Amino acid sequence: MLAQEVLLPDTPRPAEFVEALAKGLAVLECFDATHPEMTLSEIARRVGLSPAAARRSLITLATLGYVGQTAKRFHLKPKVMTLGSGFYFAARIDELLLPELRQIVDKHGDAASVATLDGHDVIYIAHHSTQRARRASAVVGARYPAHATSLGRVLLAGLADEALDRYFETVEPVALTARTVTSKEELRRIVWKVRELGYATTVDQLDYGITALAVPVRTPDGRTLAALNSSGYSGLVTADQMVAERLQDLRMAATRIAAASARVPALAAVLGSD
Repeated sequence: MLAQEVLLPDTPRPAEFVEALAKGLAVLECFDATHPEMTLSEIARRVGLSPAAARRSLITLATLGYVGQTAKRFHLKPKVMTLGSGFYFAARIDELLLPELRQIVDKHGDAASVATLDGHDVIYIAHHSTQRARRASAVVGARYPAHATSLGRVLLAGLADEALDRYFETVEPVALTARTVTSKEELRRIVWKVRELGYATTVDQLDYGITALAVPVRTPDGRTLAALNSSGYSGLVTADQMVAERLQDLRMAATRIAAASARVPALAAVLGSD
């Protein structure tokens, strides 16, 4: 989801919705790995604001210490990390999620992650890995198109039918590799199959060299809170091997994470149960 989608006019908003705050958050979100610094006009165009509105947001954010400026280019400042760290510690990610991911990685190697759905994307809320480079970064806070990830397909499978229909009505799947499935009809069939199986596998969908297996983290009544995955290098491990060797461990870890969310309201909120 692009940052400017925060400002879409047809998005339902309560009477108390603060437009200026939404614009300021959209400005913060428009910075990423491919846009680490931008001019005022670039920010305005990326967020979908007038230059005057973008400038007001930038002045406010700069005054608060979240944004800096070098010559005519703006960039984020370290204070931005305090926004994410509050979430991280309030939800007790280090205490409740990372031990599960470390256990998976210690046993199977490679990497493990937990993610939630935000619009058309997944957002990584916890990650542990022995891997270095050679692949798309899965750091905490990273977001990727749901259609191209095992995590995303599990989360889409957990949506109610109406919500899933809305997703397919609005998404425009993009090919990230030559193997990325972009046909909505085929993606819908894949999601239905994930519902049936209770897990999703992907091979070279998000990036070349990534094979992944994901399972849902569910409440006792079957509602999907988040998704948990294990991923490795294509060529070194196949999807079938992952299912045979890792599926049971992932499901057990997902059950423990769901139980932890039932005990810790902050984690439950992060995983989407509120």
